Amino acid sequence: MEREGGEDDEIVCLDESFFINDNYQLTTFTFGAQVIDLHCLQSASNCKCGLTDYIHMSADFDLTGQLVWPGAVLLNDYLSKNAEMLQGRSIIELGSGVGITGILCSRFCREVVLTDHNEEVLKILKKNIELHESSQNSLCCAELKAEKLEWGNSDQLNCILQGHPKGFDLVLGADIYIQICTIHQLVLYACFIVCNCFQQSSIPLLFDTVEKLLGVAREKKCKFILAYVSRAKVMDTLVISEAIRHGLQINEVTGTQAVVKNLEGVVFEVTLG
Repeated sequence: MEREGGEDDEIVCLDESFFINDNYQLTTFTFGAQVIDLHCLQSASNCKCGLTDYIHMSADFDLTGQLVWPGAVLLNDYLSKNAEMLQGRSIIELGSGVGITGILCSRFCREVVLTDHNEEVLKILKKNIELHESSQNSLCCAELKAEKLEWGNSDQLNCILQGHPKGFDLVLGADIYIQICTIHQLVLYACFIVCNCFQQSSIPLLFDTVEKLLGVAREKKCKFILAYVSRAKVMDTLVISEAIRHGLQINEVTGTQAVVKNLEGVVFEVTLG
């Protein structure tokens, strides 16, 4: 375990193997007219929940890709209200987790590549893709693929881009940066809060990956849409500064600010400078 920073911004990192849990339950999520069923852990989600329900529900913020995070709910709410931006597009999602955002996008896009670095998460991600594609009521229009991608891993990224030499129209991400919590939060939630323990070094690697994806698709004017939930001031600063350091422009999307379980969230649009 590692702790850094002051009272407000302590970082708690625990090895992810300590938190492996495959007790998934089929859960229903609603975003506008879109209803999505998928397998996930229940500790940060309740059945039949959308953005409004999520804001008010109790949650113990396990930091793992096996469940649905507030940022994903925020992003899906935004995308469901702006579905025209998805029509006929090719999309790659970073840190897809259980796949709730990619699956929503598949109802409007022509192609969706969902990625994650964790083998356990990839298993449940593929299971949810199969569930969605096999459903009699499936509204899937796009081809769905799950690929392993660790930020900063050029070999894995190049392998994906071999099948997409001109890149993607959109890059998506929600709650994919390092998760930070305080000891005070641990006491309040009366639980351990897992950190995938990318450490702060994951943020430069994230934007390394984003910069390359945007660069490959420069002619398409590709954008990175990031749903960000603030958990510590140090991370707020780091995300902005790293985007700028990579020569990217990062702007808040007007009207997307929301408070989710006492956490401030917003959707950012990131483009090449």
